Amino acid sequence: MRRVLYVVAIIAAAAVTAWGASPQEVARLGKDLNYAGAEKAGNKDGTIPAWDGKDVPLPGWALGKYRGDYWKFKDEKPLFSIDATNVEKYKDRLSPGQVQMVKQTKGYRMDVYPSHRNAGYPDWIEANIQKNAAGAAKLTKDGIDLLTADLPGIPFPFPASGSEIIWNYLMRYKGIGNEMPRTTTAVSPRPGSTEWLDPAGPQSTFYPWGKKGTNKLSPAGELMYCIDFGYDSPPALAGQRIFICDYTNKDREAFFYFPGQRRVRRLPSYTYDAPQIGFENQYPLDTAWVFLGRPDRFDWKIVGKKEMYVPYNSFGMYDFRKKLHDVLELKHLANNARRYELHRVWVVEATLKKGMRHTMPKRTYYFDEDTYLALVADQYDAKGALWKVEEGYPIPIWELGGTFDHFPFASYDLVTGRYVCDQSTIGTGKDMMYHVDSNSPRFKRDWYTGDNLRAVSER
Repeated sequence: MRRVLYVVAIIAAAAVTAWGASPQEVARLGKDLNYAGAEKAGNKDGTIPAWDGKDVPLPGWALGKYRGDYWKFKDEKPLFSIDATNVEKYKDRLSPGQVQMVKQTKGYRMDVYPSHRNAGYPDWIEANIQKNAAGAAKLTKDGIDLLTADLPGIPFPFPASGSEIIWNYLMRYKGIGNEMPRTTTAVSPRPGSTEWLDPAGPQSTFYPWGKKGTNKLSPAGELMYCIDFGYDSPPALAGQRIFICDYTNKDREAFFYFPGQRRVRRLPSYTYDAPQIGFENQYPLDTAWVFLGRPDRFDWKIVGKKEMYVPYNSFGMYDFRKKLHDVLELKHLANNARRYELHRVWVVEATLKKGMRHTMPKRTYYFDEDTYLALVADQYDAKGALWKVEEGYPIPIWELGGTFDHFPFASYDLVTGRYVCDQSTIGTGKDMMYHVDSNSPRFKRDWYTGDNLRAVSER
């Protein structure tokens, strides 16, 4: 009899996971839990503060002004720094990749500042999150793809699996779209050289489910996002342009315009660990933004939560007024451009599914509990050796009502010593722009077709 009750209890628990949290759990959102499902309370020793809600800028900020000048904690000084002389003391609050990066990279330092839990959402997104928690959000029966959710908003504020956490990250609120008048994709020099790869150009990203209100996936065609990126420098790449659309339940669509041929080509395998064109095999596609694309090649397992020093409120990585290589130094990003804080994170292991192929078959991700942003990732090669460590650099996006996002990220190759920094406006002279709404043709689905790519690219 006891065995039967135990089995029934397991079935009941699975039903709750499949169809939503209990009413008692949902009622905790906005009370002792914030709308990401994280405890509002700080930690016992006070080094992680209580959650204090939506960040707002100091008076005078407007789009186009450097954001770091209008953050209310801009004058804070580091509490301490982590470098090769003391990293062993702090290693329990770092990832293995961060520890190795500090140990092996001369001059590399992590400056740790006071922590601020300043990520929130507009009221109408909080309402969507409550509906998702009650059962509006579901994965497919195999637990791989996102089947439905009320968007924008966190699909699973009470995550029961690693798959739910990665979908929380992928479907985070970013408005209807983002524009960068110019962004640089930089790859550091080969060993013994000082020659960088610094291609740059305009970029826009479209989120069809991101408009204000409550939106479903189906009318958006199960789209996660579409990206339009083109190069205007260097001359060897100028004119190349790509459209990418990723879906929650099917393979990527990618179209590439090659100006030398004046042709658009569809690239059906331009995804997962395929190297991005033109970057000396240093940039696998699904490492963009720490993780990019459909997560179906991996099994995602929650390891637990931990307190960890992660990039946070990293305004120095958004200073478009600075010269590119004042921040992108030869072996690493400038120490004073990165800011670290102690936060609670979800630790999730991604392991390659049987029968699938990937150059990095094991990866460990560290997701912020208040935003589900992937802030750090350790990536391992086929022999199980640590290969790369990635970091994303988040800030509050004031024009979206206090939510956080990260565009610039760095991926360090711990074997070769090279690194990639992408999605950065540093050196471009102009800031990025997020849009709650827009009539721009780039924020419509029919912009991202092969025919339109040909029409807007030919010269």
